[in-house]
Amino acid sequence: MELKLNKPICFFDLETTGIDIGKDRIVEISIFKVFPNGNKESKTWLVNPTIPIPPQTTAVHGITDEKVANEPTFNELATQVYNMIKDSDLAGFNSDRFDIPLLAEEMLRAGVDFDMKNRVSVDVQTVFHKMEERTLSAAHKFYCGKTLENAHSAEADTMATYEILKAQLDRYPELENDMKSLSEFTTRKKIADFAGMIAFDKDNEEIFTFGKHKGVKVGKILETEPGYFSWIQNADFPLYTKKVLTAIKLRKLNNKLS
Repeated sequence: MELKLNKPICFFDLETTGIDIGKDRIVEISIFKVFPNGNKESKTWLVNPTIPIPPQTTAVHGITDEKVANEPTFNELATQVYNMIKDSDLAGFNSDRFDIPLLAEEMLRAGVDFDMKNRVSVDVQTVFHKMEERTLSAAHKFYCGKTLENAHSAEADTMATYEILKAQLDRYPELENDMKSLSEFTTRKKIADFAGMIAFDKDNEEIFTFGKHKGVKVGKILETEPGYFSWIQNADFPLYTKKVLTAIKLRKLNNKLS
C-alpha cells in the first residue's frame, strides 16, 4: 500500500553521541522524503558532533570520532536539513520521544527556529508497539519478511521504517492511510514541548510534569512564582522547552494587556 499524502512526509533517523536530548549531538542523519505524487528523494549526512563519541555508543552504530572528524558540523548542515523537511510531515521509529526532540535542540542551537506548527508526526514504533510489541529489527522481519541488514545505520533504519509503515497499513485495515490520523494514533500523550516537561491537562491548559510543581498549571506558577521562569531559562533544560515556556509567558502577558 502506498501512502496517501496531502503534503510531503520525511522519514528520518538519527545516530547520536548518546540519549540525552539536551546534551547529546547528532553524528549521522538520514532523510527519506516521499512526495504526494510518488516522487522520492533521500539524503544522508555524517556529522561532526564537536564532542567525543563515547565508546559504548560507537559500539552500537559504529561511528567513531575519527570517522566524523572532517565532516561538517550540524551548524553547517542545519539550513540544508531544514530546507529538506520544512514543507513536510515527519515520521520515524521512536521519533516522537527521541529523534524529533533531539533534532529540535540541534536546530535551535544552530539558530533555526524549528517547531511542529503546520505539520504532524507519525511514530511508526508506536503503531508497532500498540499492535505487536517488538523492536525495529523484529518489526522489519514481522511486517516485511526481511532481515534488517546494517541495523543502527541511519540510512538502513530510515528505509526500514518507511517499509514498515506501508506494510502496517496493508496489515491493519483499521488504520487510516492519512498522516493526521496516523499522527493521532501514534501520539502517547498531549505535550506542549518535545521533552514532555510541559503537557496539557483535561482543560487543555499547560501543566508542568516534573519537580515541585508537577501537575500544576504553568500559568499559575508564572504568576505566583515568577522566579521559576528565570530558573528554568538559566538551568540545563532543553532549548525547545524554554522556547515553549517563553511563548506561554508572552501569551499570558498579551492576554492581560488586551
